[in-house]
Amino acid sequence: MRSSNPVFSRRGFSRDNGYAGFNAAPQAGAPVAGANPYAQGTAANPYATNPYAQQDVQQGAPQAPARSGAMTIDDVVTRTGMTLGTVVLTAALSWALLPVDEANLGKSYGIAIGAALIAFVLSMVQAFKSKPVPALILAYAAFEGVFLGVISSAVSTYISPGTVMQAVMGTMCVFAGVLVAYKMRWIRVTRRFYGFVMAATLGFVLLMMVNLLFTVFGGGDGLGFRSGGLGILFGVIGIILGACFLALDFKQVEDGIAFGAPREESWLAAFGLTLTLVWIYLEMLRLFSILNGDD
Repeated sequence: MRSSNPVFSRRGFSRDNGYAGFNAAPQAGAPVAGANPYAQGTAANPYATNPYAQQDVQQGAPQAPARSGAMTIDDVVTRTGMTLGTVVLTAALSWALLPVDEANLGKSYGIAIGAALIAFVLSMVQAFKSKPVPALILAYAAFEGVFLGVISSAVSTYISPGTVMQAVMGTMCVFAGVLVAYKMRWIRVTRRFYGFVMAATLGFVLLMMVNLLFTVFGGGDGLGFRSGGLGILFGVIGIILGACFLALDFKQVEDGIAFGAPREESWLAAFGLTLTLVWIYLEMLRLFSILNGDD
């Protein structure tokens, strides 16, 4: 299993069987080699314990029993709760301890930007690790929470006290909606879907970076993608992309469970889900900030 987020994907997309739901097992008659990165004894499986298992499968011999210590949905829920809990805790602490009044605004913003940069570096270090490192993931969550806490406090102070709660509720609604749609098989996660989401996200991020450069060197709002009608449009697009990433995350969690990924892989699942939810929250916060700021 791997993270669905663009720069954090380390392992191959495991299944492409159209519609998918939780607790689904590999399809009967599907090719063994190459289709499942966690299947016992396949050449594509880095966790295989029997080098002769593929030959046995080809000769019709029964496969080895499932590996012990495989990832479960409880593992994913527990690790995700730990990472999100860390984000919420540090966000609450930074909100309380880093005031955004006129006297302390510059200092608080400086700490928030520093925390965001550290979080980015930690996430990149984890991205290039062959295995998940829980300490890195929790440290990322802690520094990300500091950034979110200061930004949320500033939005609540200078735009509208209800904006943050609206963003939180909006994020929860997107998560619940995508989860229901995925379990009901209304969302079809395929390689084509994956490629489209990655391409769209790359274009979106590049466009936002160009807008940032115009803002820094040209002043004002750059190309206008962060305010007004265009800001609302791109905020909605960002939320839709985040919802697509949730679908990819659910698919990869399902595949990891169905194919017996090692338990440590649940940390990568938690990492990917946390990244996606932070993305959605920030886009929600920006969208509601524009809407409430126009009142």
